[in-house]
Amino acid sequence: MDQILYEVSDGIAAITLNRPEAANAQTMALLDELDAAWTRAAEDDEVRVIVLRANGKHFSAGHDLKDRWPEPKDLTLEWINDTEARRYLGYSLRWRNVPKPSIAAVQGKCIAAGLMLCWPCDLIVAAENAEFSDPVVRMGIGGVEYHGHTWELGARKAKEILFTGRALTAAEAEQVGMVNRVVPLGELDVATRELAERIARMPAFGLRQAKRAVNQTLDVQGFHAALQSAFDIHQTGHGNALSVDGYPVLTRLAEMKEHIKQA
Repeated sequence: MDQILYEVSDGIAAITLNRPEAANAQTMALLDELDAAWTRAAEDDEVRVIVLRANGKHFSAGHDLKDRWPEPKDLTLEWINDTEARRYLGYSLRWRNVPKPSIAAVQGKCIAAGLMLCWPCDLIVAAENAEFSDPVVRMGIGGVEYHGHTWELGARKAKEILFTGRALTAAEAEQVGMVNRVVPLGELDVATRELAERIARMPAFGLRQAKRAVNQTLDVQGFHAALQSAFDIHQTGHGNALSVDGYPVLTRLAEMKEHIKQA
């Protein structure tokens, strides 16, 4: 693994995003490595809790806009749909359904696709400087591929951050229930580790049952079906961008890049 670090100690698997020089922007290679790390942790009987964290100032600036895609003449909506269904929505749903408890530790910026890394985790511990945003409406797209916004924030707050592109502070995220705890930046790793150790002392089978009960309750309420439906809506955004700009993701891309740079 070149872009992910993986370590297990005392029953806790720490998966670390390791592209601090790029604000942990996600290449497809990083996502493939990340999925492999989740699978490794899920299959290791010694691992009782999974922690997802990131090196550097920021948790993740979202998709790496410099990552290589096919040339415009070769890029089709079918290719985009297949890629996003597998690497974006597919990976996130798989991580969400790993039967072991998981905790995301978030600092700095968590932009767009960054949400697709922390939202599938069962718990989120945020540093006081953490900010969560999904500004891709600027690109003519209605939100990231794993459309958990309404479930995580409630309908009106979800609409607000999507319509405006503004960032949600750690305190706001805790207030609406998206974040479990907010701690000083210097205490993020320690606080997350202490929480993981406390959970790891619980019976593994009981933890598995508790997680399954909560996730299945959300699924009965329509979570899984809603995400699949929203993913289909997301794909129409690519089609619209293609008709407007001749490239499926480039509606107002310059403005989007400037927003990320300023963030």
